[in-house]
Amino acid sequence: MSELLDLAHQAVQQALSLGADEAAVTVSAGSHATLTRRDGKVEQATEATTRGLSLSLFVDERSSVHSTSDLRPEALKVFMERAIQATRLLEPDPERRQPERERCGRGASEAELAQNDPDWERVTPEQRAARALALEQAVTAIQDDRVISSSTSYADGSSLDARVLSNGFADEHESSGFSMGAELTLDEGNGKRPEASAWYGARFYRDLPDPDEVAQEVIERAQERIGAAPHKSGRYPMILANRAAGRILGLLGAPLSGSSLYERRSCLDGKLGERIGSEHLTLLDDPTVPRGLGSRPFDGDALIATPRTIIEGGVLKSYYLGVYYARKLEMAPTTGGRSNWVVPAGERSWQDHARELGGEAILVNGFLGGNANPITGDFSFGIRGVLLEDGQPVRSVAEMNVSGNLLQIFHKLVARGDDPWPWSANLVPTLIFDDVDFSGT
Repeated sequence: MSELLDLAHQAVQQALSLGADEAAVTVSAGSHATLTRRDGKVEQATEATTRGLSLSLFVDERSSVHSTSDLRPEALKVFMERAIQATRLLEPDPERRQPERERCGRGASEAELAQNDPDWERVTPEQRAARALALEQAVTAIQDDRVISSSTSYADGSSLDARVLSNGFADEHESSGFSMGAELTLDEGNGKRPEASAWYGARFYRDLPDPDEVAQEVIERAQERIGAAPHKSGRYPMILANRAAGRILGLLGAPLSGSSLYERRSCLDGKLGERIGSEHLTLLDDPTVPRGLGSRPFDGDALIATPRTIIEGGVLKSYYLGVYYARKLEMAPTTGGRSNWVVPAGERSWQDHARELGGEAILVNGFLGGNANPITGDFSFGIRGVLLEDGQPVRSVAEMNVSGNLLQIFHKLVARGDDPWPWSANLVPTLIFDDVDFSGT
């Protein structure tokens, strides 16, 4: 038992002794460092170590959540006394009680999840500085006279969370994280200054791309935006780049949630077992992906984290139901929040599919603002991208919107690329849609 897990056990017992009917405690400790460089100098360097405790109470059928960073025994006692007193002032909410013990547990071992890079503990400040410098040097080595400014950033960290519930559940989870990226601004020569960025995250340092790859990616994205202008409005095939696919796929998040379903704010209410997309749409929620950025052994309710099919061949199979809203909806709980979203890759490249489509298509590789309505399913987003002709790039496009409806857009999915994006919790390949509405000139 770690020190944090021991503290969580003690805190739960103390809360019960002070009058709580149920208590759940999470004690967390973490350490994180970030370095940002600009113009050959360190612009920002931060390092932080944190410890904290989160307390969920159930008292006289009332519930509340509290947090503190003061973990001294005498301070915790006062903190809990006040928290319990405050909870008794709230309105009753009996569905907030803890889940049954048999629903709680671990879905995969720490070794299977592979969330913690053992090399992180040996990283020195000098090594962090060297990694940030290597990234900056790779970016500044780019030969393009239009570059007017650039910045690079490197960060890493590790955290340990110990969770104990009064229903008997107790476990902990440790994870590390590494990220790096760059931003670049070019001078187009006509007063316009196109910008681009490229960011990558991973659980293990060696899973990050090489600094030269990051530099190449960011300059290509910036150069891609030179001369960007709107194209004529109309319906075109949409090639949704893997790194940007999460924006459209994310439209499903709110309507699938238990809170939206209970409050009747979901366009997917009552559609379990119905087709909401084409046969090419399969969406898995998999918390067991080794080294996955969204992987976990248990969810926020301490329910066992297991892979789940959300959509299969276009048919809606599951909602996101945490314990609380599952009770209110009189349904079985699934999980209250997403982990890794996985869309199976296709067998061919998106370029092959684009050539087969023929004519004009729009490759969307970024979004700018916009809005979505989970009740109606309507959405409209600003886009950045490239106009394609018979699969070949013609020119950059900007100042355009893509719009549609959640209940229609996924029926237009006609193919999937073979290139899932590995540096995100959205493990999604490039998605190819047909007949999508774009507004421009």
